[in-house]
Amino acid sequence: MGDNMTSVTEFILLGFPLNTRTQMLLFGLFSQFYVLTLLGNGVILGLISLDSRLHTPMYFFLSHLAIVDMAYACSTVPQMLVNLLSPAKPISFAGCITQTFLFLTFAVTECLLLVVMSYDRYVAICHPLRYSVIVSWRVCIMLVVTSWTTGVLLSLVHLVLLIPLPFCMTQKIDHFFCEIMAVLKLACADTHINELMVLAGAVSVLVGPFSSVIISYVCIFRAILRLQLGEGQSKAFSTCSSHLCVVGLFYGTAIIMYVGPRYGNPKEQKKYLLLFHSLFNPMLNPLIYTLKNLEVKNAMKRVLGI
Repeated sequence: MGDNMTSVTEFILLGFPLNTRTQMLLFGLFSQFYVLTLLGNGVILGLISLDSRLHTPMYFFLSHLAIVDMAYACSTVPQMLVNLLSPAKPISFAGCITQTFLFLTFAVTECLLLVVMSYDRYVAICHPLRYSVIVSWRVCIMLVVTSWTTGVLLSLVHLVLLIPLPFCMTQKIDHFFCEIMAVLKLACADTHINELMVLAGAVSVLVGPFSSVIISYVCIFRAILRLQLGEGQSKAFSTCSSHLCVVGLFYGTAIIMYVGPRYGNPKEQKKYLLLFHSLFNPMLNPLIYTLKNLEVKNAMKRVLGI
């Protein structure tokens, strides 16, 4: 094994095994999706900053979710587009490690922000009279800072365990970006601790938080059903259903990738799930909030003067 180890300076991302014509087609398609992701989340940020009626805790959290979604897409999609144009173009070791760190940071941060947003909706609907006291601006800032800090710290733990590993001469990563498990497969050393930490991290930021979100929404829907039919119930359903759609898309794909059972061809399945996770999820989130949230639609009409 010692003869097969080398000082790695770069990696080659294999991406998807496709012919040149299909790669060019996907490059054009994914480029449009990427632009839509940035524009959609940028519109959400713009509406929240321009419309004073959206200066509430709920939309404060949504603005940070939009920032994370844009950063999440930016951490993986540009490199994927480069690979579609130049499949053999390598990525430096430092660039690969940086990409792994950023992807993990934004993924963990989004997990926690979605929990925070469900907690906000729980307090707003189940304890409306105490909402302004429980979810004060000080608490909002603390929750957002905690989400970002936890994302950075957990990613640093994985980075500290990854960087010292010796890598084999085979420098081809069977993925479209430097996903941590794909990078670990190139290590010429025992990676059981790394894999265990990835699993433990996935369980701690996916299974536990997702369970708390489900419990919160059980309480929320019970409270909504007790409301009288009218504008209040309709507004509660519109805001909660949009958030629940986003939660289902994000946690569903993430749990299948990192916690769910392995069957069929898990390597290829994981690639396509991560493609959906890093490209389509951030693009769909602003569409879901725009189409299903009455306050966001009304804010857009006011800003556009309709």
